[in-house]
Amino acid sequence: MRRTAAAALAAVLLLPLAACANDAATSHNGAAPAGKKVDGPTVKIMVGGLDKVIYMPAMLTQRLGYFADAGVNVELLSEPAGVNATTALLAGDVQGAVGFYDHTIDLQAKGKIVESVVQFSQAPGEVEVVSAKQADAIKSGADFKGRKLGVTSIGSSTDFLTKYLAVKNGVNVSEFSPIAVGAGQTFIAALQQGSIDAGMTTDPTVANILSKQLGTVLYDMRTPEGSKAALGGLYPSSSLYMNTAWVDSNKETVQKLANAFVKTLKWMNTHTPEEIAAQMPADYAQGGAAEYAAAIKATLPMFTTDGVMPADGPKTVLSVLAAFHPDVQGKEASIDLAKTYTTEFVSKATG
Repeated sequence: MRRTAAAALAAVLLLPLAACANDAATSHNGAAPAGKKVDGPTVKIMVGGLDKVIYMPAMLTQRLGYFADAGVNVELLSEPAGVNATTALLAGDVQGAVGFYDHTIDLQAKGKIVESVVQFSQAPGEVEVVSAKQADAIKSGADFKGRKLGVTSIGSSTDFLTKYLAVKNGVNVSEFSPIAVGAGQTFIAALQQGSIDAGMTTDPTVANILSKQLGTVLYDMRTPEGSKAALGGLYPSSSLYMNTAWVDSNKETVQKLANAFVKTLKWMNTHTPEEIAAQMPADYAQGGAAEYAAAIKATLPMFTTDGVMPADGPKTVLSVLAAFHPDVQGKEASIDLAKTYTTEFVSKATG
């Protein structure tokens, strides 16, 4: 009864913040195969799409055996939407979630204290793609007026970023139509059929679109430089976030997780996209090995090498959310960004 009530409450709390960066080609639901069993604690982590390149460190850490090396058993679960990962976290079904950092700010505005304990990225990893048919007509966010713009779902991070790019370029949010088209093949179909003129997505979907010449890149936020150009600063996104109360009560276990993930981030920084792709499940490379490696190469710049939150990143995320998010707008002064992340564990990581 209590678990059902908690799940219901979590769902209500998260209604305004829908799927965060729900952009996988085909997100794998359910649980990943278990890693090597070790004598240590067990932690369940829900990932907002295990096969998304932006969340790659989760599966890669397990495939490299680094969870076992750190002395922790990790059960990786997958949902196609980041919001589902957060719902599971709030309901107590899992101890950690891998999704966008912006959830921590949104939840604090609702009275829930959740923090990023390992920051995977310093940029969104998102790309605004324009249909090949509209490439000559849409040259910037100023051309969004009157357009149908694809987002994964209304209220998602792709929705927020799209609105920000429009307003930044002088277009009111009421002057264009955000269209929820999901991710992967549904996104691509909407682009092909003209249901959307442009839209925001991530790799490997971006690589698939470009390889088929279905669209062109308008805003590329897969790199720190691209994030700064589009959003005015670094925009930390994918991360491991957990309930602060659980973190404070399980510091030894959290340190083991940080050790494993930092070790993976360092490994990624010293290996080629092809070597990284070779470690991942074969069915993640739906467009072929070469295309998948290219998708990883294009997205690699977004990742941190040490799991540390970029200094000014949280301020950028807050400013973007405050521009449109009904639960954050007007509460900027009351949001304590220091409570939305911690560097305590990554600074001690032995990875």
